[in-house]
Amino acid sequence: MTQTKNTRTERDTMGEMQVPEDAYYGATTQRAVLNFPISTLRYPDEFIHIHALIKQAAAKVNMDLGLLDKEIGQAIIEAAGEVIQGRFDSHFPIDLFQTGSGTSTNTNVNEVVARRTRELMPLGDKRPHPNDHVNMGQSSNDTIPTSSHLTAAKALKEQLVPALEQAEATLRGKAEELWEVVKTGRTHLQDATPIRMGQEFQGYADQMLLSRRRLQDQVEALGEVALGGTAVGTGVNAHPDFARSVCAILTQELGLNVRETPHHFQAQGSQDALLAASGAVRTVAVSLQKIANDIRWLSSGPRAGLGELELPAVQPGSSIMPGKINPVIAESLLQVVCQVIGNDATVSAAAQGGYLELNTYWPVAAYNLHQSITLLAAATKNFEEQCLRGLKATSAGPDMLERGLMLATGLTPAIGYDAATAVAKEAATTGRTLRELAKEKHGLTDEQLNVLLDPVRMTKPGIVEGAGGGS
Repeated sequence: MTQTKNTRTERDTMGEMQVPEDAYYGATTQRAVLNFPISTLRYPDEFIHIHALIKQAAAKVNMDLGLLDKEIGQAIIEAAGEVIQGRFDSHFPIDLFQTGSGTSTNTNVNEVVARRTRELMPLGDKRPHPNDHVNMGQSSNDTIPTSSHLTAAKALKEQLVPALEQAEATLRGKAEELWEVVKTGRTHLQDATPIRMGQEFQGYADQMLLSRRRLQDQVEALGEVALGGTAVGTGVNAHPDFARSVCAILTQELGLNVRETPHHFQAQGSQDALLAASGAVRTVAVSLQKIANDIRWLSSGPRAGLGELELPAVQPGSSIMPGKINPVIAESLLQVVCQVIGNDATVSAAAQGGYLELNTYWPVAAYNLHQSITLLAAATKNFEEQCLRGLKATSAGPDMLERGLMLATGLTPAIGYDAATAVAKEAATTGRTLRELAKEKHGLTDEQLNVLLDPVRMTKPGIVEGAGGGS
């Protein structure tokens, strides 16, 4: 093969390839670049860094086990460390839509680390090999699933869980701040019995609490990894102590509970853990969707809608309607929710690609799960900072409460459901008040009605003692 300008000749088991002169990868990576001209999507840098961390840990363990030459091993450790630091991020050009095992990316990491290792070693007869040395005790079929798990777990722990924790804290603060605001509750988007606005926000805060718990469960589950299974789960060509020892290093470096799975054939033949994590992230997204939509409804108007909340004004809302302010921060979050739901559908489809001993949809599943986590973390953080922190209650909720018909629910213990319904209907058609009609038709006293129709009392559990009616 004739060498062309600005390239060098590299060789793999299929022959020679022209590779960009300054590239740290080799022939097999270049073949993958040419084979998959599909998109602009790539594995995220975080994934590459964790994959390089596996190579670094593997070199340490293989040296300790007496399987890897110490001079080569030390150079691999140093070279992999530079990849982990991001020094070679531009040398991982392979399209996301590649071989379904992610073998091309595993090879890409092996080649970059090996070439940098050769630079770091003094000239001599030793020549570090991408497969023989960097990939010792490993296969794409167990390392790619391992990196997929750990990239998602790290993003959950360090990005999405903290964002939810801060949102929960802000919502709890708002619940306390708005506790004394009593307004009309709504079920089926229709008037219901009174509720404190603080109780609504308490509900939102609890959604974030339960969301964090669900995700923390997934962080723990994702720490169980396929490493040690090598090609098909049998562990061929890996020392029996290899995976356990590498996982111990990964635990220390990542701050995650990383351990070798006892279920190797399941771990490589399925994506059940990724699917469960994606489902949990989707659940969190839908929780945030409920909160964002409620806040949009409560701030709608301000005059022709509910107008019970006032949101921070962050930008003009219309190019044609002067003075219009829209809930754009909530809308931004809601669009991310749509993306997360779509990503979850992709992960679900990918999880169905587990045939026999290997699932062959690892890249697309790992990418979509990681994107869901990072997008939702960023959007939640932005929603908390630019919307939740600055929202305020207006007087609309308490003002409307006085006109609400569902206060008639408070009459039920005294006069019964049917009679209370009749009072509410007559009040609606005549414009007369519940109090006036209850006194006239059922002989209830002002003292009784002050208790029965007290909206604050209705925001608590309990029944009015001795609530007897008149005629």
